[in-house]
Amino acid sequence: MRNAGLRTVALVEATKGVLVLGVGAGLFSLVHRDVEAIAEHIVKVFHLNPASHAPHVFLDLAEHLTSSRLQLLALGAAAYASLHLVEAYGLWRGRRWAEWLTVVAGGIYIPVEVYELWKSVTWPKLGLLGVNLVIVAYLARVLWESSRKRGATPAPISS
Repeated sequence: MRNAGLRTVALVEATKGVLVLGVGAGLFSLVHRDVEAIAEHIVKVFHLNPASHAPHVFLDLAEHLTSSRLQLLALGAAAYASLHLVEAYGLWRGRRWAEWLTVVAGGIYIPVEVYELWKSVTWPKLGLLGVNLVIVAYLARVLWESSRKRGATPAPISS
């Protein structure tokens, strides 16, 4: 059961890492390109009203993106993806350090996710918080159980 659980969490972490790596590659591909024109084209293709909230925010963001900002965002995405891929590798191999790393890294996001839910409740936010809570709770339990086993004193030898 422990191995299957760790491997499931490893797959979740690997998926996160690969997705963020893809986003980072996409951001990097936009360096030295007219991001504002690309954003306007996307809004037109999807027949979105540029005056409504989400498309307006998207276009405003694109207007302020410079090549150096895109490179920094791509680098940040690569670092974030690397963290998840290292966690996935360690969990798949059953490494204790990966269990600790995932609990700490996942636990850091919980207050931010709760704050985002407090601002506005949406199904994706609830889902992300739920998955993160399940992963952190599961790995915390695995770590607690393994520490209890390590700390248990051996039974006295009878003569």
